[in-house]
Amino acid sequence: MVEQHGFTRGQLRAWFTAAERKDSILEAISRPAEKRLSWGEYRKVFITPARIDGGIAFWRANAADLVRAAATYGVAPEVIVAIIGVETRYGSNMGSYRVIDALATLAFDYPPRSEFFAGELEQFLVMVREQGFDPLSLRGSYAGAMGMGQFIPSSFRAYAVDFDGDGHADIWNSRTDAIGSVANYFKRHGWEYGAPVVLPARVVGPVVKERMNPGLEPDVAVSELAALGIAADGTIDATERVLPLMLDTDAGTEYWLGLHNFHVITRYNRSALYAMAVHQLSQAIRTGYERP
Repeated sequence: MVEQHGFTRGQLRAWFTAAERKDSILEAISRPAEKRLSWGEYRKVFITPARIDGGIAFWRANAADLVRAAATYGVAPEVIVAIIGVETRYGSNMGSYRVIDALATLAFDYPPRSEFFAGELEQFLVMVREQGFDPLSLRGSYAGAMGMGQFIPSSFRAYAVDFDGDGHADIWNSRTDAIGSVANYFKRHGWEYGAPVVLPARVVGPVVKERMNPGLEPDVAVSELAALGIAADGTIDATERVLPLMLDTDAGTEYWLGLHNFHVITRYNRSALYAMAVHQLSQAIRTGYERP
């Protein structure tokens, strides 16, 4: 930090002395994973009337910024709104831990991922100097994710933007900056404006389960799936590569084909269920926003 970034030893000593080890952070990150949710269970968490209504209200309150973000970055308003809605309920739950406490605790006292979090701690300190933030006051999740879009420090430095032009990319307090930053993230990961995210699929005959949910990359040709009895409900080129999905609900199994934009959503959070929740929430928000 001293040689590479030009911090003084006294400055670093003061910050690390002020940072507090939090056992609750270690408990949270070490907690055994809860049982894997089905799509039906996952959907009930994120696609609720309250979250849809909150998204409609957020869109109406920030319509000008969302229109400008769509024009600047080529990402539809409903997608930006849905990400912020899933991540922090439109900024109402951005985390209560001091970011420096979270990152220092995990960097120094969590061996399984100490190298990763040490890198994020480094990025955080460079970030606060670049932005003129107080490193002891910023708050986020127990894993150091920050602001309305829950950016980790390395993502902040790569994608956060000062969309309101005040000299700081303040994704905590400026909805304008948060909107622009999420949109920039999607643009930089290849979002295609106006392109579909998923297509429903029809299955004829027995399902070849080993070809369903193979990962997060859309790397199976539509023609290959057709030979297995899996076809898109919609027009799509036979050579296009897709991600075949089989999602369980209380009403039965849904079959989908994830397209390029679906994969882009998984770059934000590497989960097919997350991507589907963001997509369906975005569609519900747009429907509500456009309703007379």
